[in-house]
Order: sequence, then structure tokens, then C-alpha cells
Amino acid sequence: MQKEIDNLKQQAKEKHKENKKFLDRLKQKPPKKLDVMMQELHTKTFNEVDCMECANCCKTTSPIVTDKDTERISRHLKMKSQAFEEQYLRVDEDGDRVFKSAPCEFLAADNYCLIYDVRPRACSDYPHTNRKKFHQLNTVTLENTAICPATFRIIEKLKSKLIIPPKAQRTER
Repeated sequence: MQKEIDNLKQQAKEKHKENKKFLDRLKQKPPKKLDVMMQELHTKTFNEVDCMECANCCKTTSPIVTDKDTERISRHLKMKSQAFEEQYLRVDEDGDRVFKSAPCEFLAADNYCLIYDVRPRACSDYPHTNRKKFHQLNTVTLENTAICPATFRIIEKLKSKLIIPPKAQRTER
């Protein structure tokens, strides 16, 4: 898994233009059963990829933390919300509250999340490849192909499902 993670940024960079074009086309004209396809690909891929072995998202990014997340996590930590915000959160360049550091302060050495049961919604939803109206998540999906090996695999599998190879196109005519 570590070798795949080490190569991921480069692979995502090499495929960036192709993936952007593909995701833009999906957004313009999503296939009828895209969400069903994505759910199947998501499930199949996450049966192959062990997040506990990877945890690259927790090591490299900071999720958006909502007011509800703050209340839930601070209650779990037996802290006041304001104290939690001061200790763990910052406002990013987009004006969102995110964890101050990456790797996440709640990521244990064995890749377990110390606040798993109360983690931010952005963490529990990550990498968003099984969400309804997937075609609306172009930007975040493109970014996630460089962070999450499963997202990269899912997009590659989706492309092979939806793009008819040139030879097949010629024989169909």
C-alpha cells in the first residue's frame, strides 16, 4: 500500500488533464445510472483498499469541521466548544474551519482515529465517491485522486466502464 501511496501524486498528476476532461463530461451529461455505478465501484474498491493501512487522507489533509462536528467532538472530549476550537481548529483560505495540523492530531500511530465515533462528517463521508449526484463533485474528486488510492482506482474503473475503446467504436459502425 505504501508504494501505491508514494506513486499516487505522480499518477494523479499524469492523469489530471484526462480526468478533468472526463469529470467535466460527466457533469455536463451524467449517465442515467451513474450513482448506482458509483455505489458499486465504491463498495468493490473499498473491499480491495484498507483505509487502516493507508490513512493518507488523515496524514495529508484537514477536513472541514462544522458547528455540529465541533459540538459533538468537544462533548466527547469533555471540553467546551470554544476551547476545542482554539486548541484544534483554524480558518483556512476558503473561510472554512479545519483542523490546525496534518497529520490529524487524532490519528494514532496505528492509523486508528481516536475520535472515530464522533469524527467530523467530512471524514465519515470521505472520499465522497458513494454520494448521490456524484457528478456534482468534480473538483473534490479530482483533488482526491491525488490523496486517496481508492478514489484514483474508482475513477480509472469508471472511465473504463464509460469510455468505449476506439476499436469497439469502429466495429460498431
